[in-house]
Amino acid sequence: MSQQFRSAVHLFFIDDDQVLLSRRANTGYMDGHYSVVAGHLEPGETVLQAAVREASEEAGVVILPKDTEVVGVMHRRDGEERIDFFARVHSWVGEPFNAEPEKCSDLRWFRLNALPENIVPYIFQALQNYKANVWFDTFGF
Repeated sequence: MSQQFRSAVHLFFIDDDQVLLSRRANTGYMDGHYSVVAGHLEPGETVLQAAVREASEEAGVVILPKDTEVVGVMHRRDGEERIDFFARVHSWVGEPFNAEPEKCSDLRWFRLNALPENIVPYIFQALQNYKANVWFDTFGF
């Protein structure tokens, strides 16, 4: 029996001690909670190719694979099992803006040590893992 997991890439845009967060809206999942720029991998797409696409689609910025580093992986169960990749974006071209207002009601910078209370729980855990240099974790089991 084969088992397939949906995979997504989550982008940590970090500037000094701040991380870029987006408040979900009209998605049907954790609307009103903050997350990071993220999206599912498309068939045939690598993690870094998905990162480049999502950065453009959601934040209107250009990133290059060479400036993006996978810093964590999470095996997560949230209804269904998923494999999430977390990538630190070291540099980008353009000023991030809310390029998907139909799916995001706010896009702004938060201090890593002062994250909003209404953050998606596994994203909060992934950011804590990043700060602690923990590369792999499970969530929801």
